[in-house]
Amino acid sequence: MSRPFYITTTLPYVNADPHIGFALEIVQADALARALRLQGHDVFFNTGTDEHGQKIFEAAQKAGKDVQEYVDYYANEVKKLREVLDLSNDAFIRTTEGYHIEAAQEMWRRCDAAGDIYKKHYEGLYCVGCEEYKTERELENGRCLLHPTLEPQTIAEENYFFRFSKYQDKLLEYLSRPDSIIPEWRRTEAIEFVKAGLEDFSISREKERLSWGIPVPGDDNQVMYVWFDALTDYISTLGWPTDPEGKFKKFWEGGHVLQMAGKDQVRFQSLMWQAMLMSAQVKNTDQIFYHGFIVSNGQRMSKSLGNVISPYDLVKKYGTDATRYLLLRHAHPFQDSDVTWEKLDEWYNAGLANGLGNLASRVMKMAEEHLTESVTVPEREDFSEYFALLDAFKFNEACDLVWQKIAEADVKIQETQPFKVVKEDPEKGRALIADLAVRLYTIGRMLNPLMPATSQIIKDAVKANKKPENMFSRKEA
Repeated sequence: MSRPFYITTTLPYVNADPHIGFALEIVQADALARALRLQGHDVFFNTGTDEHGQKIFEAAQKAGKDVQEYVDYYANEVKKLREVLDLSNDAFIRTTEGYHIEAAQEMWRRCDAAGDIYKKHYEGLYCVGCEEYKTERELENGRCLLHPTLEPQTIAEENYFFRFSKYQDKLLEYLSRPDSIIPEWRRTEAIEFVKAGLEDFSISREKERLSWGIPVPGDDNQVMYVWFDALTDYISTLGWPTDPEGKFKKFWEGGHVLQMAGKDQVRFQSLMWQAMLMSAQVKNTDQIFYHGFIVSNGQRMSKSLGNVISPYDLVKKYGTDATRYLLLRHAHPFQDSDVTWEKLDEWYNAGLANGLGNLASRVMKMAEEHLTESVTVPEREDFSEYFALLDAFKFNEACDLVWQKIAEADVKIQETQPFKVVKEDPEKGRALIADLAVRLYTIGRMLNPLMPATSQIIKDAVKANKKPENMFSRKEA
């Protein structure tokens, strides 16, 4: 039975160009959205940009640009990913948009009405990279684990705080559902964090120190902490709180809500955000999938190390569908994945140039030469095993299943040699070639969520009984 599905990625900060880690997340989300639509589900797929906060404010100042001009530029760079990666998202939200600002302020008012917001003087170590205060247990040698090159700043100011500690038991109850977090060890991580004790967190900044943020309702001297603001985008994009088009009711309240995020987001997405929803009396997220990082030669990618790989550079070298393939098949869904240009070339040549591209070329060359008309393809096929892998976020295994069929077709050609048989026994040879063309069409169908353009090219070629243009040329180092 079909049901509404809501899928959202995190929103990347607009203080730099998009990186390969976010490209992985958004391509995974897109493949899942496409697969769910093929299974008959109504899907709303959201992404966008996070545009407030000190990190962005400082980056704009350093670049000598007006902050709005600065975020407009980088938001557009992220928005370009839709075309560059052939994405099918239904919405692209910017947290500087008016409707989102109104929603974030309504979230504040509801949490305040629940008695969960209070003001106090606070002094602590602040990591600009994370846009949050850090406790001693979150530091190693006095530095943030995620931003070891940044020295935390000691900041003393009066801020508003959210009563995070109030929701300890409710969060443990929420996390008790086995499917609330995928993979399982991330759920364990979240539970352990809650059991260690929750501390109320700051949700505002003094406007005098940081002007670039959403004003706190009823206090012109404070702006919202960027995380409190940005997390609300997951529901503001659906029209919450007024819900003029009924999208919030349909997809959030009545559908399966899935968030996709990197492994460093567990505390924000599965704890802080869920506590905010509880406070505002809004349904909690049904499920959150956390992917691993992409590293290079064992090191996390960073501009200072010069090992950053841009999704735009990937597409420039390999093409859109090949980039999608490389991310979906060769980045592990749950673990960190080591990626280098040398490995990318190797994976591309093996799987695409020598694999899929070669098979499509060989089969359709024989079909065009020896079949008088296109083959009859089955109306329906059983892809339940394939969809089950995608639904379980096992993108690499779903790809492996497709490439298993490619390998089986290659073996069939090698064992039966239809190019020879068709000369000696034309009827038998044509039957072998027709079987291969049908197999190729099935492969094309399966590629739809992974490589949509390639899927269409293959299906069109089989239906037209024409050899397609060379799709994947070999890459030399």
